Amino acid sequence: MIIDSHQHFWIYDERKHAWIDDQMAIIRRDFLPQDLKPVYENHGVDGCVAVQADQTLEETEFLLNLSNENDFVKGVVGWVDLRSTSLPEQLEKYQENENLKGWRHIVQGEADHNFLLRNDFLNGISLLEKYNHTYDILVFPHQLGAVLEFVKKFPNQAFVIDHIAKPYIKDGFFDGWSLLMKEISKHENVFCKISGMITEADYDNWSKEEIFPYMNLILEAFGPNRVMYGSDWPVCLVAGTYPQVKNLVKDFIQDLSTTEQEKIMGKNAMAFYNL
Repeated sequence: MIIDSHQHFWIYDERKHAWIDDQMAIIRRDFLPQDLKPVYENHGVDGCVAVQADQTLEETEFLLNLSNENDFVKGVVGWVDLRSTSLPEQLEKYQENENLKGWRHIVQGEADHNFLLRNDFLNGISLLEKYNHTYDILVFPHQLGAVLEFVKKFPNQAFVIDHIAKPYIKDGFFDGWSLLMKEISKHENVFCKISGMITEADYDNWSKEEIFPYMNLILEAFGPNRVMYGSDWPVCLVAGTYPQVKNLVKDFIQDLSTTEQEKIMGKNAMAFYNL
């Protein structure tokens, strides 16, 4: 079974989706399950995890409604204000929805490099284990020092790093990112999505030879039991097609055992998100 561990849906709104700049104009439109389902059918993908792209409770409800209406949307990573004093009540409410698997905050957009380490955020994260909720870590490489301190504080919390922490592939920067990712990977409750890579390279001129060294570091550090395939559809469309993204990963893992390939392409995501 192939599970896409990371994709998005949205009804395009110029204000809400202001991060979609002119270079990404191709995705300035609606992307909904009816757009994705035929893509999956054509490329042998069985299901997905829908991840928040907007930081509102309305976004969480929107994704949960889509997952209720579409069997192939097997789980949702939503947004809730993890710093809120009413968080316990919110988590109790969402505990009743079996499609809600975890949470994400767009930490990459926070000006505070140590946002993850602030007490109000840490207090919120400390409540997630009780509900068996996961947390997706979305950061840039310059925030990985904080990530290392962060994951140390929660040895029993299920974490996954999105998009291999967005290394600066286009610029060829590797060493600082790789050093911190290796340290973070020593914490066995932390997983990593091999996703979002072609959009960190040159949109129009990327190659697998350029990206494979980054993927190789992740595979060596986290191992085949803690790595999962994700497409980052529809964001990936600014730099390639769905089959290009899927084949990038398939080509990379082709020399692994069948069992290891099955884990990376689906079973790890199923286990991590309890799909």
